[in-house]
Amino acid sequence: MTQPSPSQIVPNPDSTPANSEALGLEAFRSIDRMREALSAQFTAGLSPQALALAFFDWSIHLAAAPGKRAELSYKAGRKAGRLLAHLAATAPDVNAPPCIQPLPGDYRFSDESWRQFPFKIWSQAFLLNQQWWHNVTHEVPGVTPHHEDVVSFTARQLLDMASPSNNPFTNPEILAKMQETGGANLVQGFQNWIEDTGRLVTGQPPVGTEDFVVGRDVAVTPGKVVYRNHLIELIQYAPTTETVRPEPILIVPAWIMKYYILDLSPQNSLIRHLVAQGHTVFCISWRNPTEQDRELSLDDYRRLGVMAALEAVGAIVPDRKIHAAGYCLGGTLLSVAAAAMAKARDARLASLTLLAAQTDFSEPGELALFIDHSQLHYLDSMMWNRGYLAADQMAGAFQLLRSNDLIWSRLVHDYLMGERTPMIDLMAWNADSTRMPYRMHAEYLQKLYLDNELAVGRLMVEGRPAALQNIRTPLFVVGTERDHVAPWRSVYKIHYLTDADVTFVLTSGGHNAGIVSEPGHPRRRFRIATKAHEDPILGPDEWVENATSHDGSWWISWVEWLAAQSADDRVSPPAMGNAEKGLVPLDDAPGAYVLQR
Repeated sequence: MTQPSPSQIVPNPDSTPANSEALGLEAFRSIDRMREALSAQFTAGLSPQALALAFFDWSIHLAAAPGKRAELSYKAGRKAGRLLAHLAATAPDVNAPPCIQPLPGDYRFSDESWRQFPFKIWSQAFLLNQQWWHNVTHEVPGVTPHHEDVVSFTARQLLDMASPSNNPFTNPEILAKMQETGGANLVQGFQNWIEDTGRLVTGQPPVGTEDFVVGRDVAVTPGKVVYRNHLIELIQYAPTTETVRPEPILIVPAWIMKYYILDLSPQNSLIRHLVAQGHTVFCISWRNPTEQDRELSLDDYRRLGVMAALEAVGAIVPDRKIHAAGYCLGGTLLSVAAAAMAKARDARLASLTLLAAQTDFSEPGELALFIDHSQLHYLDSMMWNRGYLAADQMAGAFQLLRSNDLIWSRLVHDYLMGERTPMIDLMAWNADSTRMPYRMHAEYLQKLYLDNELAVGRLMVEGRPAALQNIRTPLFVVGTERDHVAPWRSVYKIHYLTDADVTFVLTSGGHNAGIVSEPGHPRRRFRIATKAHEDPILGPDEWVENATSHDGSWWISWVEWLAAQSADDRVSPPAMGNAEKGLVPLDDAPGAYVLQR
């Protein structure tokens, strides 16, 4: 991108008073932006004003609610009585049943050593205290629901810090390890901490990622980069079957992370699996933007990303419709593009697949904790200063959402037990993050998360609303049971927004692991059901009751569904690129953009 000339930066003395005034006002705003950008370095990107507003709302309403305070006093007494009763029952019988159970997904106290005195009492006291603080932060009369969620979340984070599982002197597993090793586990843990801190300070990836090199260990499905512009590389994968399905597949991954989540190791690569089933597969690899890309917009990502890729695929495989699949944010962007195409009567899409992708953001899950006007203004200032949102500025929020798994369990395992969690391909990919341009990310958060413009039909594309209701292309939509980024009930809302046939899948796992669910993966299951456009819509819980349950991978059902949306004939694989249209192979897969740091 061209840099502004000095005349564009320095005020012209001959300018009009109005222009001078505008420049002066912008200077005042810049002071505030810079102050917020500097403070963000010490707050992990969280707005102190947003937190203060939430706690003020909660505290003044609690202070004005004597009935709620009396209720909390009553419950505190009852919980103290339950703990004393449990203590009395435990004295003669160490196997006495607990008075409270951990929440689902909380495995901190699952080891048998926590059943012994006094650790049993400490864990039970913590869980009762956790329950009481949930009561303190919920159902306070008059508190704004968003502020209630923020306060509850913050209280939970502070409580987790004080968990007996995080203290080497109150955790029986750590004490046993210390006795077994003579304290060597703490020495090794300290060495692990020194190594991790050093890597963090110097900008190096975590220990073990060196075993998963892009292009050597991961992202190794053979193919060629057949198209490149400023924003994307388009990879065409080499066929492995003598004949292929006539309709190609275009995959649009999220730009927040590298594309090869869908092409990890050979045994769990979704792209490799599709190629092996006789599909011609194309995949977008997004550029890792820099400060020079700060003005790239959300619509630029649609035009230079999805639409440019569709043009290239259509030139390589002419006169055929295209199966388009989008993952996470890529699925949301693909939905926008498909809605705009439907409005323009562009019929190039044979089907639309959305993998853990939201189209309605009214209930985005716990991510909503970090999305309000105050927080978005804070993020805007952060990005304004650097021209992009860096990976380290996002990582803290995602870690807090799963603090038990991503923060405290690691502290215990790596630093107190002195052991290393083995690196796997999915963890290595997660450490290979990207940046997001200032303008694009600001528009994305404002228009989609905050204003929900796509769901309500207000999102404008080329001067016309991109209404999902215009889509008539069959949809295959996947949600995951434990998704903290795109909750499956939110993903399910696509049923309410389109008049197309929707095949919905609910699979076990989380946002990433639920999608990377190859055949043969142990303990995987999914539910699936199809709603024709004329069928009545079920609520999500009704859907769960009526959907057919299967063991194994949903990939197989998707391939079968794609076959049903395709022509019956098989054809010879297309050539790599199309030299006549200027689409010559540029590089071997995985290309150059995925290697950008």
